[in-house]
Amino acid sequence: MNQGTFVVLASGRGTNFQAIANRCADGYIPARCIALISDNPDADALNKAKNMGIPDEVINYRSFPDKDKYELELLTVIRRYDPDLVVLAGYMRLLGRGIVEEFEGKMMNIHPSILPSFAGLHAQQQALDYGTKVSGCTVHFVTKDMDAGPVIIQRTVPVLDDDDEESLSERILVEEHQAFPQSIKLFFEKKLQIEERWVRILP
Repeated sequence: MNQGTFVVLASGRGTNFQAIANRCADGYIPARCIALISDNPDADALNKAKNMGIPDEVINYRSFPDKDKYELELLTVIRRYDPDLVVLAGYMRLLGRGIVEEFEGKMMNIHPSILPSFAGLHAQQQALDYGTKVSGCTVHFVTKDMDAGPVIIQRTVPVLDDDDEESLSERILVEEHQAFPQSIKLFFEKKLQIEERWVRILP
């Protein structure tokens, strides 16, 4: 049986990418990561990919005259790999409708809050400013609306009285490193069924 494939898009440190790649290497995820694509030539995720022998590509956003031309190149590169799934792991750009629609039901993202609360940037600080007692992370399928796609898995952490954005972010990140590989595993085991806003996890 042919093993499934996916590509990862990342803009920064690549800790979620590393967690996912590790779970491919140990056999937990029954699929192969065939490329790491970054919009940022300085992303540490690129070094992590090189260290694991995973092909990496840089599509430097700043070298394009506008978002449309950048996304056309990004789409061309993704199509070349022909993945079964596209994974946004700390990818810091809102994708346009063309890419999102092409990979509908085959693109997932992780966000550091319990959606629909605190979408967008600095979700951890938003949670602190609001005074919530619980925060966490959400893995969801990507739609044209930001951080609004059908939810796959959510994991929670307590918000402590002495938390700042950094400490809360690190506690959430521990859960992200569990939730994201689990979601990808379920996808490749064909156990995720999207029904409008619901994602059913099949037995």
